[in-house]
Amino acid sequence: MRLFDTHCHLNDEAYQGDLPAVLTRAREAGVVRMLVVGYDLPSSERALRLAETEAEIYAAVGIHPHEAVSVTPAVLRRLEELLTHPKAVALGEIGLDYYYDHSPRLQQQEVFRQQLALAKQTGKPVVIHVREAHAPLLAVLKAEGGLYRGVLHCFSGSKEMAREYLDLNLHLAVGGPVTFKNARKLPEVIKAIPPDRLLLETDAPYLTPHPWRGKRNEPAYLTAVANRVGAVLGLEPAEVAALTWKNGAACFGLPPDP
Repeated sequence: MRLFDTHCHLNDEAYQGDLPAVLTRAREAGVVRMLVVGYDLPSSERALRLAETEAEIYAAVGIHPHEAVSVTPAVLRRLEELLTHPKAVALGEIGLDYYYDHSPRLQQQEVFRQQLALAKQTGKPVVIHVREAHAPLLAVLKAEGGLYRGVLHCFSGSKEMAREYLDLNLHLAVGGPVTFKNARKLPEVIKAIPPDRLLLETDAPYLTPHPWRGKRNEPAYLTAVANRVGAVLGLEPAEVAALTWKNGAACFGLPPDP
């Protein structure tokens, strides 16, 4: 069984002390491809440095909505430079977050638009973050051109909301919350996702799945997500792994083999 963790933050300081061991545990668990996602310029550059040293790691580079207030033309130019790296396979994570409002909402929208334009210009897929902002995010996506290659990461919305994103050509990624005991609606949403649009992720070090909830998350724990998704869909974990591996390769333009 080989698994693709399509969203993790091994560039986070939480792994400074034991990253080699984290990678070893991932490989032993069958997680042999990982997309390390940036959220500002420094973290994006760290993601690329990891991708340069580890064959199974790829990078997404982008500015998270929390950091929108810091974006200048120079930041966008540097982001464009980073996207020329051969292992920078996506632009993200980008989007809107109206839960914390660390950046003004109008500024979040403008930076989101600017990065969507950059994704179109470079032909890169997008990795989208959204919290408490589905309606305005959908409005921006539709206004900026409609169809996109990419993924809505850690999807937790309704079946109706899922359909809106699927209609825009996006994949939907499922993570640790599907294993939580209070995740009553998410299984029904997963059943409604077309088989060729489903991805798996950990969002490590966040959203640790059961039974490790409360501890630092890591890519090795993606097995718990695959097991739970398999139970929901009536598939063996190996079937879920094969399906989502193929989908991840297609979404991010990666070879079908590691």
